[in-house]
Amino acid sequence: MHEPSSTDRLRLDKWLWAARFYKTRSLSADEIAKGRVSVNGQPAKPSREVHAGDTIELRLGPLRRTLIVKAVSTQRGSATVAQALFEETAESVAARARLAAERHAEPALAIEQGRPTKRDRRQLADWQRWSATIEPD
Repeated sequence: MHEPSSTDRLRLDKWLWAARFYKTRSLSADEIAKGRVSVNGQPAKPSREVHAGDTIELRLGPLRRTLIVKAVSTQRGSATVAQALFEETAESVAARARLAAERHAEPALAIEQGRPTKRDRRQLADWQRWSATIEPD
């Protein structure tokens, strides 16, 4: 990671990629173009410059994260290096924990029904059997 210089600014799509929110820079640019990212409460474009101290809000599926930019880096490093680039707000962390708790509380349908037994599969096969021939009445 390069050390922050006096020109602490970088394109938004590059910063989101370097901070490991998206796997590729083009994915981050697509998400920004879809309006899922805002900087300081304003809709943003991929070319928008990000400075230390800016507030970024992004939607990742049902999750909304609010981040404060701490540093700018043009290189994508490890996860620990990426975490040094931003700080998540307390409200955002609480909302993320609440959403995770809700997901764990609801039972999965697959666990309730389970995998069909051999007998169930045979019954399904009998029900689905059909003939392509036309039988006389």
